[in-house]
Amino acid sequence: MNKPAPSVVIRPSGGAAEHPQLVEIWRSAVHATHDFLEESDLERIEASLIPVYFPAVSMLVAESRGDPVGFAGVAEGCLEMLFVADAARGTGVGTALLEEAVTRHGVTRVDVNEQNPAALGFYLRRGFVQVGRSALDGDGRPYPLLHLEIRA
Repeated sequence: MNKPAPSVVIRPSGGAAEHPQLVEIWRSAVHATHDFLEESDLERIEASLIPVYFPAVSMLVAESRGDPVGFAGVAEGCLEMLFVADAARGTGVGTALLEEAVTRHGVTRVDVNEQNPAALGFYLRRGFVQVGRSALDGDGRPYPLLHLEIRA
């Protein structure tokens, strides 16, 4: 059962000052949805969020009642990341972030871990279609990626 939709505001990231909050959102989301990742992979990814991954994208933040509850990262027409705090899942936060990324930031592509069927279903229900598959993730690890696109 979905929780009632909160009032969600999408805004650009406030920068480094809010990065620790975004890491907490990431941690909450990943622990709820990425049970296929090894703990060592989670630690490696988390250690790279602030110094490597966040600076590589344009960050969008979803706020509800003045608090960040999700974020997305966009680069060159690709949605590189979209994470929603576990407590806010199913409330429209992810949809609001995706709509902003597509309509205002030109996103047409996203890669999804094959072992994350909930994320795949989320994107397919919103008009994305699978156009390819890679057996390994971007770091060469055994986490297959499904390549999705949305037609304008």
